[in-house]
Amino acid sequence: MAESAIAVMIVDDHRMFAESLARLLEDEEDITVVGVGTNQSDALNLARRMRPAVALVDYQMPDVDGVTLARRLKEIDDAILLVMLTGLDDDILLREAIDAGCSGFITKDRAAAEVADAVRAAAGGEAVISAPMLARLLPQLYRGERPARHGLTEREFELLTCMARGLSNQAIAEELYLSVNTVRNHVQSILGKLGAHSKLEAVSIAVRSGIIEMPSG
Repeated sequence: MAESAIAVMIVDDHRMFAESLARLLEDEEDITVVGVGTNQSDALNLARRMRPAVALVDYQMPDVDGVTLARRLKEIDDAILLVMLTGLDDDILLREAIDAGCSGFITKDRAAAEVADAVRAAAGGEAVISAPMLARLLPQLYRGERPARHGLTEREFELLTCMARGLSNQAIAEELYLSVNTVRNHVQSILGKLGAHSKLEAVSIAVRSGIIEMPSG
């Protein structure tokens, strides 16, 4: 295991699934699983004791839904990065997950390598969502309200538009001729000004309030 390995916890009421996923992720040199839980109590205790960087959280559990659990985990540690695990491809679920501060979601039928990539993306500050799914979601968020600028600079508006197209920090850097570090700094500034926990939540807030125009196509 690398010293800089991403600490991950998995919360799913199907223990066999959770433990199987844990074993698969442990095969990745840059990921370490610091705990597996099957209910809300497990999840909250693991978050307090282990302080994972990323939490993979099941949406459907007998004692709590994943969105409520995500909010409670954020109360314990606002820095924890949340990726929703679900067997559903549901727009309402995705909107709720975004509002709860999740970095994105991944369906349970994805291969282990894709889940590992989702963990890396979340840890790197990226949105864990496909560009087509994001494009499908954004029109549902738009309310046509009068925009409030939130103190955003013109450069930050540019970055928000790129984020709404599903571009990664690397892709934004290449398109705007910036360094990746500069893009990351701008993204953090945007999150702070919008009161968002993730790139997805920032885009959601921006689209809902009309700060940015709907991306074409």
